[in-house]
Amino acid sequence: MADTAATATPETAGETDTGIRRRDFLDIAAVSAAGIGGLAVVYPLVSQMAPSKDVLAASSTEVDVASIEPGMAIKAIFRKQPLFVRRLTPQEIQMAEGVAVGSLRDPQTLEERTKEGHKDMLVTMGVCTHLGCVPLGAAVGEPRGEFGGYFCPCHGSHYDTAGRIRKGPAPKNLEVPEYEFTSDTVIQVG
Repeated sequence: MADTAATATPETAGETDTGIRRRDFLDIAAVSAAGIGGLAVVYPLVSQMAPSKDVLAASSTEVDVASIEPGMAIKAIFRKQPLFVRRLTPQEIQMAEGVAVGSLRDPQTLEERTKEGHKDMLVTMGVCTHLGCVPLGAAVGEPRGEFGGYFCPCHGSHYDTAGRIRKGPAPKNLEVPEYEFTSDTVIQVG
């Protein structure tokens, strides 16, 4: 009689004691190598689309607001556009809060446009929402329009003390960018 254990059938050729065939190992190794090779090709293509360090540095800016007196504003640059930071006086806050929000073209309250605990600090982009002009009113002596905020002389848009559009062709309020107070005197925009 022939030893049946010594003869291998095609189904069990290369099978080990645990039931894994040599072919299974070769399949797993080939798929793994292909996956690693694919990552090695795709990673440089994807990583070259990431923003450079100078672009990342321009994506946020810090502004020291300690020197801004009530009623004054400063201009800064954020993403190559003007940024207005104004410290409101109690009278300007009262004027902004005294407006019926429902009567506004772009209804927003002063609380929605400022950070909690810092109602006197208004941060807006210095770009008119009509055609992208730079409104006046941030520097000393510039006209602030009929509502005491900002005035765009190009087409006659008037903004109130909260940077909300009140008169003229601008469709929206001055944009409030993402920002946070990193301390009582420094804000980080972006």
